[in-house]
Amino acid sequence: MESLTVMDAEEEEVLQVLEVCQTIEEFREVIVTTIEEDSNNSPPVASSGTGTKPSQDDNWGETTTAVTGTSEHSLSQEDIVRITKDLEDSVGLDCRRYFTLTLAVVMGLLVFLTPVAFLVLPHLLWPEKLQSCGTACEGLFISVAFKLLILLLAVWALFFRSPRAGLPRVFVFRALLAVLVLLFVMSYWLFYGVRILDTQDDNYQGIVQYAVSLVDALLFIHYLAIVLLELRQLQPRYSVCVMRSTDGEKRHYNLGQLSIQRAALAVLEHYYCDFPVHNPALLSASKSRAAKHLAGLKVYNVDGEFPAALAEGPGNNAAAGMAHSQSRAMIAAAARRRDTSHNELYYEDAEHERRVRKRKARLVVAVEEAFTHIKRMQEEEQKKTPVDVMDPREAAQAIFPSMARALQKYLRTTKQQHCHSMESIQQHLAFCITNNMTPKAFLESYLSAGPTLQYSRSHWSARQWTLISDASVTSGLSDGCVFQLKCVDFSLVVTTKKIPYIQMSEEYIDPKSHKFVLRLQSETSV
Repeated sequence: MESLTVMDAEEEEVLQVLEVCQTIEEFREVIVTTIEEDSNNSPPVASSGTGTKPSQDDNWGETTTAVTGTSEHSLSQEDIVRITKDLEDSVGLDCRRYFTLTLAVVMGLLVFLTPVAFLVLPHLLWPEKLQSCGTACEGLFISVAFKLLILLLAVWALFFRSPRAGLPRVFVFRALLAVLVLLFVMSYWLFYGVRILDTQDDNYQGIVQYAVSLVDALLFIHYLAIVLLELRQLQPRYSVCVMRSTDGEKRHYNLGQLSIQRAALAVLEHYYCDFPVHNPALLSASKSRAAKHLAGLKVYNVDGEFPAALAEGPGNNAAAGMAHSQSRAMIAAAARRRDTSHNELYYEDAEHERRVRKRKARLVVAVEEAFTHIKRMQEEEQKKTPVDVMDPREAAQAIFPSMARALQKYLRTTKQQHCHSMESIQQHLAFCITNNMTPKAFLESYLSAGPTLQYSRSHWSARQWTLISDASVTSGLSDGCVFQLKCVDFSLVVTTKKIPYIQMSEEYIDPKSHKFVLRLQSETSV
């Protein structure tokens, strides 16, 4: 009986494990990417007639994806932990966002309904004892109404804005303001309950003035919120240097008195607008060159191998010392080879620049010739000659095949093929035709790398950043503060320097003191 019970328990545990694997299998997809590179012999994009969409060339996109299922045999424990962590993080972010919004709405209703409740409760609880409200009291009603309307619009403009990002920690000043408002309203309610509700005060004008004082205090708190949340950070106090870890691209910005997490948010907003798009294909050349330098190196032991007993004996570091000496020998040999490899690098760069200039010249000529085949029709011409008229999309599809081959080769040479799809190029071409742009304006997006936001949303919308800092992210910036913003492909290293205090002095120069004399010399031609 005990053995049967143990077997049943083990079968239940196996079934539970299989159910967990089946549940996780529903969330898992494997994207298999196949990269095919052909830089020289690439067929042109298939052309199409007017009004029809051109067919997609097989060689235009450098990657093809296939989505396949995954069996339980390829599911590891790390995958289970990673998927569970991702699900928990997404659920936690959504719950925190909705909880913050719900808390803000509840507090806003409490703030705006409290003055109204102060005015309504006496009429509901002891209406027969209240004194009549005179002209001054009725004027206070109008004051309360307009002040509440102004406060409503001000709170909506300052607090109820769409969030720009999800920060890892709470905003300290906003939390302090929320606590201040809550304590302030609660103190008013306590005073109202003790001095007015318990005694059933019959002076209704005094109650109205009490409500007006509450609204005035709330307006002052809103002014304090504007100072702390908006005005305090306007004056620049720190200069931050933002460097991308992969290619060393660097920018400098001036920031005010911000916390580390809000400074990181400001840096990311500037990054998407100022930094050129990250292109990992440009970094593969240097890595392959370094690997090629180390590939042909071999280390020989002229003294023979170490005995197995010495290598496996406890406390003996002979094998480790041998490995260390081999690595040092390889590094020294690579350094000697690197002394003669600068010529190779020089000629590779020169050949690449020559190919880029050649592809660019062909592309410029092809685009200029393609733009000569279309003409914007005026309204008078449309009325006189009823010809086959095309819209911008159809015109872009008509002239695109004549420039597609040159553009494709240029993008492959400059390793930008993954940044521009055929559909996005046609959309940009239709945009340029619609706005009567020149061929040079059309080519500007491809001849030089632009900021990240100029490209499709797939390059930046799904990117998640991680803030790494030694200090607390809610603490303010300080001189020498360093933190990182890390994503999957690269990281941004941010270094903070305080703007120095500038001492200026004044010096007055009399305009009448500007007098000169002519110095004549024997060599002077005057």
